Amino acid sequence: MKTNTQKIIKIWDIIHNSKNILLHLHPGPDGDSVGSALSFMFALKHLKKNVTLISGDSSLPPNLLSLPGTDKILNKNLFQIDLKKFDLFLILDASAPNLISNLGEIKFPSNLKTIIIDHHDTNLNFAQINLVDKDSPATCQILYEVYKQGNIKIDENMALCLFTGMYTDSGGFKYPRTTSKTFEICAELAKINDNFPKTIFEIENNESPDKLKMLALYLSSIENYFKDQVAIASVSQKILQDSHLNLQASESLNVANMLKSVVGWDIGISLIEYQPEKVKVSFRTRKPDVYDVSKIAQALGTGGGHKAAAGALISKPLDEAKKYLLKTIATIYPELGKI
Repeated sequence: MKTNTQKIIKIWDIIHNSKNILLHLHPGPDGDSVGSALSFMFALKHLKKNVTLISGDSSLPPNLLSLPGTDKILNKNLFQIDLKKFDLFLILDASAPNLISNLGEIKFPSNLKTIIIDHHDTNLNFAQINLVDKDSPATCQILYEVYKQGNIKIDENMALCLFTGMYTDSGGFKYPRTTSKTFEICAELAKINDNFPKTIFEIENNESPDKLKMLALYLSSIENYFKDQVAIASVSQKILQDSHLNLQASESLNVANMLKSVVGWDIGISLIEYQPEKVKVSFRTRKPDVYDVSKIAQALGTGGGHKAAAGALISKPLDEAKKYLLKTIATIYPELGKI
């Protein structure tokens, strides 16, 4: 982060000169999205700023409701608010406009300053200032440095939110890019707020019967391609309706991660048709140095992420989406062989 010092100074200059500031959660918010937005909400309130944090396209996952400040999140998406009323939009943990909202084309008014703080490899740098650290395991880790350089005191609420984002986006400190620096920062955060064991318990032990039913649907649908190297689990809109389950039951399941845990299944992919002809795709790989799944997500035209973990949206019926996905994989990695 040393090379970004001047950029961070500029970010704080803009923040200090702004009055009405907007924050958001990305579609299907995870711990890093929620943790980073909530921590910044507390930081801005300490600075006496008028802060609005919107939930975006999705509901907040139940396993994150215990985080401080979730009751302050406004249940609206980007198109339900007037962007002209804001001086500044802080875009956190979002690598592309569709990770702000998928509900329409996003146009920023001329008066609105935009700042991105993110860690995804595929960030499009679409804001006026883009602070993107691709070596960081989580946006929350970047924010720790941003707060320190901005002389912002990290309080107990901020510490817990930052810890949550770092813990979840590093896969419980298991994913690549987790370094000694990650542990050093988390140790400092734990000194500020040592309630993290309870928070981790809530994150990892907050399942509903519907979520387990959804998991059963996914696992019963597993198909293998490319000599079993690619495993795909999928749930159609019809199955969702027939099972009387909704999209929220699939949030935080991380089925793709389960699939790539199987030896020989080098790429795990989950698909869910959450609306007619709208398919959410999640990618994971056990061999990120061989298969960069963010390239597959980007090739689909609506996705991005990291080498080891990525996501995308496909606007087709599930069967067509799967065919399109397999064709794209074959194009990006012909060495996998025939489908």
